[in-house]
Amino acid sequence: MASERGGQEQEEPPGVQLARLLRGWWEAAGSASGGTRPTQQALASRLGIDQTTLSRYLNRNHQSTAPPRVVAALHAQLRAPAQELERAQALCRASLEDLGRQRAAGGTPVPADGADAETRGGDASGRSLPRWALPAVVAVAVLSFLAGTVVQGQFAEDRTVAASGSTGAGSAHATHGPQRWPLVKRKKHEDQFTWGRTVQNLLKHQGYELEVDGIFGDRTYEAVMDFQRRHHLSPDGKVGDDTWPALVVEIHIGAEGFPVRAAQELLDKAGQGGTEVSGTFTPTTASNVKFFQQGHGLPVTGAVDVPTWRALLMSQSPADDTPAYQKSPGASPSVSA
Repeated sequence: MASERGGQEQEEPPGVQLARLLRGWWEAAGSASGGTRPTQQALASRLGIDQTTLSRYLNRNHQSTAPPRVVAALHAQLRAPAQELERAQALCRASLEDLGRQRAAGGTPVPADGADAETRGGDASGRSLPRWALPAVVAVAVLSFLAGTVVQGQFAEDRTVAASGSTGAGSAHATHGPQRWPLVKRKKHEDQFTWGRTVQNLLKHQGYELEVDGIFGDRTYEAVMDFQRRHHLSPDGKVGDDTWPALVVEIHIGAEGFPVRAAQELLDKAGQGGTEVSGTFTPTTASNVKFFQQGHGLPVTGAVDVPTWRALLMSQSPADDTPAYQKSPGASPSVSA
């Protein structure tokens, strides 16, 4: 049985093996004498990430994308066997490389169980299908995939339009091709999104007096217009393909200030686990940047350059549970430009 299980693991993607290993650590945490297994909510709080992200890392039916720092923290928090840390780190690196190849090829990770039922001649519940039904199943799957691709593309465009608060034809501008930037412009007063905060943080770095609240109001609009004039850009008050490259600045270890805070907020919301928003570019921040770059097919430098800024911005999606520091600028430590 053990050899059969070992053979199965050899065939599984490294991300799935990593998920099984991390899940095993968590499930075994309460087996020691006098030990108590922490809830996922409590464990996520200790790690500085949200519970949904942790559950994704521990899901044995999917490829785990847990970054190295989270793997090491889980190993310590759950008091997992010392000899398993090296294997977990190796699986983490292999999973990261695998994810990078999939992104470069335009593919997506495949769940470990259930999703491949059609290739086994059965449905997701494990029941066998008649041979005559297989061609029909395959045809339906292909048509569903094609339809899903169209819907997903339309949804991505709609999400960009909604986030920018725009309804005109120019709003879809940000979704065309990998070299595009998000289009950010004036929004309703109650809207608070990371794109708006990024614009404001970067403008504050340029000396503009603004609140970093994510609300793209009149003051932010006027500051964008003035910045565009100073940089010989069309003063339309919109931050898009022409304005973003002039607004972002390259940052690396040792940098401080508003651009660092902006990049850390983007990393924190990119779905790879918590990134401390301190305004100081620490070695940990650089490690997080490298992990993001590897997963997005970018040169792994640890510095936030123009392509990395663009990828970070395009990886954002507005969340319902906006962190407190994003809702109130007073909740964040002050940072000098």
